[in-house]
Amino acid sequence: MNEKIKEIAARVQELRELSEISAAQMAKLLNVPLGTYQGYEKGEIDIPASILFGIAQSLNVDMSLLLTGESPRMHIFTVTRKGKGVHVERRSQYKYQNLAHNFVQKKAEPFLVTVEPKPAGTELATHSHPGQEFDYVLEGTLKVIIHNHEIILEAGDSLFFDSNYGHAMAALNDQPARFLAIIL
Repeated sequence: MNEKIKEIAARVQELRELSEISAAQMAKLLNVPLGTYQGYEKGEIDIPASILFGIAQSLNVDMSLLLTGESPRMHIFTVTRKGKGVHVERRSQYKYQNLAHNFVQKKAEPFLVTVEPKPAGTELATHSHPGQEFDYVLEGTLKVIIHNHEIILEAGDSLFFDSNYGHAMAALNDQPARFLAIIL
């Protein structure tokens, strides 16, 4: 497993222990099985960005601290130059860049997400996380499954939804899809 994933996992475990929250309590807060959560902390399972966001909220820390080990410093504004967002490794078909990693006490987490196409017939695995999500498609065609509904989005289309419901995304037409995701 990637070294960065192990570093994030170690920070999560350390901050959870400092907050005197058990692994079982954190798993319950995140609505994931204890074994899955323990896999996250051991660096055996890559932590989805939505789960990292939930962990940060549960520990009352900024997600940037989990990702980089550094506390954000900017209070009035922050600029993230093209290609310079903090990369969040996830599953091979998703690439995330946090676009406001250095801003203190964010009320939302903005990401630039690239979804790579999957082979035809690949089943989509849904996930959920607390809060709401806004997605704006920049390039490509994106299939989104939300609570048993299938939605096709093209460049310029947007979607706002309750992210507590299971959802999954796939790039269509054998081309990557890029979108701006804001998790609230």
